Amino acid sequence: MILIILAYVVIGLYTLALAYITFYCLMQFQLLIKYGKGRKQKNPDEEGMNSWGAVFPMVTIQLPIFNERFVVERLIDNMVGMNYPADRLQIQVLDDSTDDTKDVCSRKVEEYRQKGVNIVHIHRENRNGYKAGALRDGLATATGEFIAIFDADFLPHHDFLLKTLPYLQDKKVGVVQTRWEHINGEYSLITRLQAFQLNVHFTIEQTGREAGNYFLQFNGTAGVWRKETILDAGGWEADTLTEDLDLSYRAQLKGWKIKYRQDIASPAELPVEMNGLKSQQFRWMKGGAENARKLIPAVLKSGIPFDQKLHAVTHLLSSSVFLVVFALAVLSVPTLFLVATIHLDMRIYWIFMAGLLTVGWVYFVANSDTMWVDEPVLKRLVKFVLMFPLFLSLSMGLSLHNSIAVLEGLSGKKSAFVRTPKFNIQQVQDSFKKGFYTAGKVSGTTLIEGLLALYFLSAVIMGVAQGKTSFLIYHLMLMIGFGSIFFYTLRHLSHR
Repeated sequence: MILIILAYVVIGLYTLALAYITFYCLMQFQLLIKYGKGRKQKNPDEEGMNSWGAVFPMVTIQLPIFNERFVVERLIDNMVGMNYPADRLQIQVLDDSTDDTKDVCSRKVEEYRQKGVNIVHIHRENRNGYKAGALRDGLATATGEFIAIFDADFLPHHDFLLKTLPYLQDKKVGVVQTRWEHINGEYSLITRLQAFQLNVHFTIEQTGREAGNYFLQFNGTAGVWRKETILDAGGWEADTLTEDLDLSYRAQLKGWKIKYRQDIASPAELPVEMNGLKSQQFRWMKGGAENARKLIPAVLKSGIPFDQKLHAVTHLLSSSVFLVVFALAVLSVPTLFLVATIHLDMRIYWIFMAGLLTVGWVYFVANSDTMWVDEPVLKRLVKFVLMFPLFLSLSMGLSLHNSIAVLEGLSGKKSAFVRTPKFNIQQVQDSFKKGFYTAGKVSGTTLIEGLLALYFLSAVIMGVAQGKTSFLIYHLMLMIGFGSIFFYTLRHLSHR
């Protein structure tokens, strides 16, 4: 009797988790439908900046950095080369560094100041408010009507301002966000899988949300804010780790619009080693959960239509999907061996394949419109068939790490803003083994990830031995996912 009750509880929870993931996938598919309509919008005004008249608007470029010794010089060089009237441009290097990055910045900024460039190096002795604090403090002396923001790993094209600023002539537009392009997308399997996922956000999700008149987001970099919008929305706040998402929603709740341009690409460097990827994922997932806790009540109380509220809540809770992914994985093993206890026909679960098929189509379209745009359809399909299962495995392997981040965010536990180290990696032969900015010890989470790889390996062996193969492919993917995360985390520890 106890075994039967246990079976119903475990399988019931497993089914609920699967239903939630399927719902999330179908919401993504709905954005794909909206994306198809959004892609048909007219091309940008070819007149561009000519429409501003004789006087171009004043722009401040803010560069928030923290310990970026390998990339800060190329960043400053790139910004100084921006194609924009020098007398209408101010550049702020917002430097919170505690290593020799501050000396590199100081020398580089002084070099350009001697050449007449309007650039200033603002070094803070503390990291009060982290990135949000640096942006907030810099805004106090910003002379621009518009504020362009770039993280240290970005190298925007020199016509970036000429292409984005025309959209801010619409007084209702508070932000223009551009698509991230990947400098080192082909560097390794890790960077290829990151690009594979990010391409979905910067095509289907952003364009789809804009086309559906749903809330979207400024991605923290590669975008331009109207200064008035920042101030009207309450300014940068440091109570979450994703201050960009926070301000985006507060601005939209105040009636401002975010304009997304998929056709304007901003190249950037992806994390190349597992510990850097994990720190980035932790910040994004925890910050997303913190914003869900902070903003969902305001969204629900607002006067926006129901469909906007539904998509906003789903968007804010997107990081929480990893909790369900992890629960689904862990519960799948007892489910495999308990299902016979209640004589459940596992074929009924084929209905949930709808979620997998729809999200697969989302990923295929997103990458066909970005990374594979010039390749024949057959080659795209082959690449997708190879990449999609590996991406799913990596995502499942990160589910424990990301679930911990989400739980901390939802519970209100605070932590420091942990940077993602960049190493100026642009070509395959470049190396990140430079002895700086790498993790130096094995965490408890990493050890558990190794144990989970063994857990799912055991499920594969026992399932085959007992003729229970319903979850064989799934458990193999989980074993590969957790095993890969464990292996690369150890491999990419400190190279000092």
